[in-house]
Amino acid sequence: MKSHHTEDKQLQGISLESVLEKRRLDQALNAKEFAVCAGVSYSTARCWFHLAGFPAFRGVIFWQDFVQWRTGQTGFASQHEELPHHQSDTDSASTLPPRAAQILLDV
Repeated sequence: MKSHHTEDKQLQGISLESVLEKRRLDQALNAKEFAVCAGVSYSTARCWFHLAGFPAFRGVIFWQDFVQWRTGQTGFASQHEELPHHQSDTDSASTLPPRAAQILLDV
C-alpha cells in the first residue's frame, strides 16, 4: 500500500522512519517533516503553520507543542505538565510555544 506522503511531490524523500525518530527524540520538525508525521499534505501543514496561535516557531514545531495545541482546539482537557515559572524569563518566553519556551528558559 502506498503511503499518503509519497503521493505528495513536496514530501518525496522525507522518510517516515527518520521523522518518527526526530519526534521520539523531541527534536523540532520542519513543515515537510511535520506533514509526514501528522499524515497531512504539505499544503495543509503550511496552512496550519500560518494559523494564528499555531505553535510553530521560526519554521519548526515540536510534536508535543502540536499535541497540546490540538488538544486545546478540540476542547479536551490537557494532561501535560506546566512549564516551570521563571520570573526573569517570563516576558520573553510567554509568547512562545511550550517546548520552544522551555528551551529558551534552559539556556
